[in-house]
Formats: sequence, C-alpha cells, structure tokens
Amino acid sequence: MTYFDFATSIVIGAISAQFISRELHGWWVLLAPIFIIIFAISIDKLTLKSLSMRKILDGNPVVVIQNGKILEANMAKVRYNINDLEMQLREKGVFNLTEVEFAILEPHGHLSVLKKTQYQPVTMKDLRKPTSYMGLASEIIKDGDLLEQNLRQNNLSFSWLYKQLREKGINQVEDVFYASLETDGTLYIDMKNDTNEFNRKIHD
Repeated sequence: MTYFDFATSIVIGAISAQFISRELHGWWVLLAPIFIIIFAISIDKLTLKSLSMRKILDGNPVVVIQNGKILEANMAKVRYNINDLEMQLREKGVFNLTEVEFAILEPHGHLSVLKKTQYQPVTMKDLRKPTSYMGLASEIIKDGDLLEQNLRQNNLSFSWLYKQLREKGINQVEDVFYASLETDGTLYIDMKNDTNEFNRKIHD
C-alpha cells in the first residue's frame, strides 16, 4: 500500500468504527466513507494519466545497494535502517551482503534484489538444454463440484473424466476434494477425508 492508500483506509476505518460504537450519530455519517472512496478512485485514475502525480502519491523506488555498495544516504532519506535491509534480504534468501549487486526498495515497501551473476541459479538456457512448454494446470473439480467450463475449454468430455475417476476407484465426483489437469495431460486427484499413515508436525 502507498501512503495515500494507507491513510485512506485508516480514515474510513476510524469513521466506521465510531459510527458502530455510536460515538457518531446519524446515517449521514456513512456518506463520508463513500465520498472518500470516490475521491480515492478519482486519484487512482489521475495517477494513471499523470506521471508527476504518481511520483507524489505513490513515491519512487529507492536504490539501497548499487554495484554491491550500500547507499547509506538513500537509506536515510526513506528512514530505512540496516536491520530492515538485512531482514528483507533474508526474506529473499540472501544471507550474505556480498551476494547482492543491486537492491531496490519499492514504493510499497518490498525489496527487489538482483544477485551478482556468480550467485544466480543456473537455468536451462545457461546449460543450452531444450525445454518443454509449462503452462498452468486447469482446475476440473473443486470441493466436490465439477467445473464444466474448464472441462470444455480443454476439449474434454464427461465420459473421459468419469473413466479417469473409475480407473482410480472413484465412483462419485462428490468424493473428490480437488482435481486438476496438468499440462502433460495427467489428472491430479486429491480425495476428501483421505488420511496419511503419518502426519508430519512442524513443532516439537
């Protein structure tokens, strides 16, 4: 959220809370949030057309690391300290500052990080290996409900689906919690109320 969005949401929340707690009386009080929302939408449309307004209301990204060097002056301008920098780098999987080539603090507070080339992961393009298409899986069944539109979009029939389910010993669509068609044509199925022999815990 930008500063403007944050301030707008706080004002709307404060007015609504005071109305509910009866500190403010009269239904006319609810007109204020409506006008604020209309004003906020108008400002958003204005920022789409005006670069200068966008800079004022949304702010600009700030470079905090350039060519591996921390820019303390830039950090001071946005009241951003080294602890915040280290924390957000760790969230990006970076635990050593020597790995960073560029780091940019975005207007919404997130940190964009470009690692030095020697620390970037190897890709299939780097290895000059051919790759196959990887798209998005299509949801076919969700919470026991058949998504007919997704089935038709993939040029599949009900008989095909029921055959796939019967091959896995499933007689009713309602027994399926989630099913999706992968890009390689396989059908992933997760049943309702299925159990594991062992459930892993993440605490002691």
